[in-house]
Amino acid sequence: MDFHAMQASARAVRAQHAAMELERYGRSWTPEEIMLGFLGDVGDLAKLVQGKAGVRPRDDLDAALAHELADCLWSVLTLADAYGVDLEAAFDATVRDLGDHLRPAPED
Repeated sequence: MDFHAMQASARAVRAQHAAMELERYGRSWTPEEIMLGFLGDVGDLAKLVQGKAGVRPRDDLDAALAHELADCLWSVLTLADAYGVDLEAAFDATVRDLGDHLRPAPED
C-alpha cells in the first residue's frame, strides 16, 4: 500500500470512529483527545518493546508489536490529517535533513 492509500485508509477509519463517537457521546473526539489516545498506544508499544528485550514476555509478542506499531502509525496519520500536514512531504524533508546533518562535513 502506498502512502496516499494508507492516508485514505486511515481517514476512512477515522470517519467510522467519529460516527461511533457521535452516537455514543454526542460528538466526535477532538484532535487533542486523539492525541491522548495515541499516548496510551505509545505506552502499550513501550511495554511490547520491553517484551522484545525479554522483560515483559508474552506468547503473541510479534503480532502484538506489529499491531501496536500500525496503531501508532494510524494515530500519526490521523493527527497529520486533522492539522492539514502533508506528512509525506514533511517525512521526506525530515529524513533528508537528518541525513544531511549526519553526513561528514567536507574538508577544506
